[in-house]
Amino acid sequence: MKTALVAGAGGFIGSHLVKYLKKEGYYVSGVDLKEPEFSETLADDFVLGDLRDPLMVESLFDKPFDEVYQLAADMGGAGYLFTGDNDADVMHNSVLINLNMLKSSVKAGVNKIFYSSSACVYPEFNQMDSENPNCVESSVYPAQPDSEYGWEKLFSERLYFSFMRNYNIDVKVARFHNVFGPEGTFDGGKEKVPAAMARKVAEADDFGRIEVWGDGNQTRSFLYIDDCIEAVYKLVQSDFNGPVNIGSDQLISINDLAKSYFDISGKKLKIKHIEGPQGVRGRNSDNNLIFEKLKWQPQVSLERGLTKTYEWINEQVRGSSSEKKR
Repeated sequence: MKTALVAGAGGFIGSHLVKYLKKEGYYVSGVDLKEPEFSETLADDFVLGDLRDPLMVESLFDKPFDEVYQLAADMGGAGYLFTGDNDADVMHNSVLINLNMLKSSVKAGVNKIFYSSSACVYPEFNQMDSENPNCVESSVYPAQPDSEYGWEKLFSERLYFSFMRNYNIDVKVARFHNVFGPEGTFDGGKEKVPAAMARKVAEADDFGRIEVWGDGNQTRSFLYIDDCIEAVYKLVQSDFNGPVNIGSDQLISINDLAKSYFDISGKKLKIKHIEGPQGVRGRNSDNNLIFEKLKWQPQVSLERGLTKTYEWINEQVRGSSSEKKR
């Protein structure tokens, strides 16, 4: 039986990854500051621990692991990452986690480690045109991410590949593009735009309005969680190291994202544009490299993914409203 350690197993992507690995027959250990928020973990053992603590991280490796999946980071949505208010914590906390995970993995003789980077590494100057952003993997240099979060991710990519060269550990790096789906954070300030938008629509009264930051013409692509997990697993099992994009190449504006949720909900709503952090004007996953190397492409359509996500978030919102009325 293969064994895997999932760091960040209490988070959205990490908790789904644990489920996937269990279905593949792995013995899975999970670690995070918190347990999964919306369902019981399926990990064979789960440690509540702070990965910024080197001694705690070292203690995780008292048993051997065939694979380590490092998804833990200090992160959130645009309201958390792009205001500048959390930059020091984001960089400090995430770098500490990566240093500790790498050092302990090497010391324990781990053969293979996956690191989840982000599309935020790409230069801001290549993402000014909302209709034609350039996120080809090779375009990352000359570097100019639009946030300190992006700079940290780019530094950490280099950190992982340095350890690969110097310590003979097999490193896999993927750059995630806006992963969404059920059981993801949808309120509290750290939620990503697909979840935040679904929550706003679910909470809105028919014929009401929802708020959108900026003019809403900024574009993104959104990848459903099941596709993301499949791509991660294919990358880790391959002989390709990356870095590689894991995302959808279906571009959509934030206004159109909101309207998609309007249609799914059946509500007649309007958009109210307000000031707020927006990030780059356009970002889209270039999937040429991942298809060439892994023959992978997304299988879940945006419409289907948004529908599943809205149905789940609407259920949570309605349940919360019922609790408040009691």
